[in-house]
Amino acid sequence: MAPVANGHLSSNGNGASHQAPVDPTAARHENTQTIRVNSDKVSYSDDHITSKYEYLNTHVEQVRHDDGTTEYVATPVQRQYKFRTERKVPKTGLMLVGLGGNNGTTISAIILANRHNISFYNKEGLQTPNYYGSLVRASTVRLGTDPATGKDVYVPFSNVLPTVHPNDLVLGGWDISSMPLDKAMARAKVLEYDLQRQVAPYMADMKPLPSVYYPDFIASNQEERADNFLPGNDKAAHVEKIRQDIRDFKSQNGLDKVVVVWTANTERYSEIIPGVNDTADNLLKSVKESHEEVSPSTIFAVACILENAPYINGAPQNTFVPGAIELAERHRAFIGGDDLKTGQTKVKSVLADFLVNAGIKPIGISSYNHLGNNDGYNLSSQRQFRSKEISKSSVVDDCCAANHLLYRPAVPGKKLADGKADKGEHPDHTIVIKYVPSAQDSKVAMDDYTSELCMGGRNRLYITNICEDSILASPLLIDLTIMAELMTRITYSLEGDEQNTRGGEGEWKSMYSVLSLLSYSLKAPVVKPGTDVVNSLNRQRAAATNFLRACIGLAPESDLLLENRLW
Repeated sequence: MAPVANGHLSSNGNGASHQAPVDPTAARHENTQTIRVNSDKVSYSDDHITSKYEYLNTHVEQVRHDDGTTEYVATPVQRQYKFRTERKVPKTGLMLVGLGGNNGTTISAIILANRHNISFYNKEGLQTPNYYGSLVRASTVRLGTDPATGKDVYVPFSNVLPTVHPNDLVLGGWDISSMPLDKAMARAKVLEYDLQRQVAPYMADMKPLPSVYYPDFIASNQEERADNFLPGNDKAAHVEKIRQDIRDFKSQNGLDKVVVVWTANTERYSEIIPGVNDTADNLLKSVKESHEEVSPSTIFAVACILENAPYINGAPQNTFVPGAIELAERHRAFIGGDDLKTGQTKVKSVLADFLVNAGIKPIGISSYNHLGNNDGYNLSSQRQFRSKEISKSSVVDDCCAANHLLYRPAVPGKKLADGKADKGEHPDHTIVIKYVPSAQDSKVAMDDYTSELCMGGRNRLYITNICEDSILASPLLIDLTIMAELMTRITYSLEGDEQNTRGGEGEWKSMYSVLSLLSYSLKAPVVKPGTDVVNSLNRQRAAATNFLRACIGLAPESDLLLENRLW
């Protein structure tokens, strides 16, 4: 699709103006392209899209026979659901915790540049603003096949269901630094100068609200930035102030909904302590008592849950302690996390999956990173690095656990020599992160994958990934915001649910509180307690696209392509 002119003028840097094209990723193609499913399983009203969906699954029972053999008995199962999606897209606000940081200023500048269609020059020439890197705005999904030509038909991801356009997001948030966003953007040194110059007037009046600052949770080297935080140590008062900030932001901007995303400093891990943060009631009690193990990010989580504002944790710390998840369940509030999956880990979630599924056995994965932005500066502290190390190290766990032919599975109840629970065989997985100021926002990642081949052979893959960290992260923040808002407009009912039957139809319920469907953008996905984490990037994307298809009454995407394989 070629860019289309929208009539806005843009400077060429020499005082002249010209018609600026709108990049397809920012164009409002939802206004010119619609999808209507021709099926008795889907109905459309002015307010809703309602679909009937048959969910097919397979239950497997392992039967161990007296002769020592094991039989896997697979039973197909099906359940009938209805999904209902509100068609009206609400006026939505995005409040960022860490508004004045690298990610906060970059995402603000990206949205403003696209909203005002600000073209700019760099050494490559004239650049058009766009949303490259966004799953929602810059990718397509296969809708089906054109029977006349036999060709696949693809549509923008954002068109399958009504979604917020990022240009329409109202921006605000908190930061421990009081610096206005134009100056904070210059401090971050992420974006091209010509873009900064043009977008700065739109950001000069954007000033962060005072944030929550508990020095014990972030590196001491961040103290010099901290001049804009809520006074005192009364954590219950801090929760109430954050709640009031959300209400005020919503009221002042005439918003229907607000989504809050943490993109501030990585915190140290919180200790999980019985009686402190293990249950919802204990967590609320600990907030009231200003317990030292209640982190700033958890303060924001509690405030958002109580305000029913979806809250996404874009950093690796364990914000969602068990009590926070239980509190979200209690209030039917939406939460999602943890940590943005941008460069090295996203590649790892594809490459490790590929190797294991190909029957090749990775035995060692060594990852080295260096970066020079403030994230790297904060991670130079060991306790904050440990949070990042945990989130990056778990990305290969599920693909290894899925192949018991290559990796010895865990033995339930078995303790290792060091007293830890047996987690089964895994590759040696080493992660190093170093702060190198000269690297600035260009994060350098180098990986060594050593795998065992047939008959004792070895394969080694070396990958160097240089990425501009905040420019990769910002579109993910946009995706998380748009998808979280969409989930607030989707409800479901289970046909034949005798416990919740009203007039012969199951009660409409909201989706489960932990938004694991957002996992594509997250490094260490939080999931429903007791369920398995899926890190495979392909499976994560398939889950998201197939859920959208379910909401419009279409079967899951299939690569079986029987029509191409039969006479």
